[in-house]
Amino acid sequence: MTAPSPLFAPRGDLEEVETGTAFSPKFDADGLIIAIAVDPDRGDVLMVAHMNDEALARTIETGEGWFWSRSRRKLWKKGEESGNVLVVEDIRIDCDQDAVLLKARIAGDGVACHQGYRSCFYRSVPKGAPPTPDLALSFDTAMRRVAPKD
Repeated sequence: MTAPSPLFAPRGDLEEVETGTAFSPKFDADGLIIAIAVDPDRGDVLMVAHMNDEALARTIETGEGWFWSRSRRKLWKKGEESGNVLVVEDIRIDCDQDAVLLKARIAGDGVACHQGYRSCFYRSVPKGAPPTPDLALSFDTAMRRVAPKD
């Protein structure tokens, strides 16, 4: 378990965490918390990423989506290179404060995914099919906005 973040309130007992007003997010052993970005009007999931305490603090302060890249091991601002900035309208925390929900709009081309789709969830798994190594995904091509980033 990681040390408590100096940026947020220390975690109290279960009652305080679940019903109190103290914002005390629970970061995992790697110092990360799940962040889910959704369209504020339609509720569609745009993307899921991870935040460390600094990314969460910057998101709160700036109103733009900041995240921690597990593969690159660095902080990144969504849309910093592409212009598809995640403009956060509302930040929610779940009952036990271990997941963050961002109600957000995407500036620029309206693309959340680096593959050029509005949402990172542009493929469907066939329901009712037997799970085999040959199980094929289907694409929602209506979500494609731009060519994928190289």
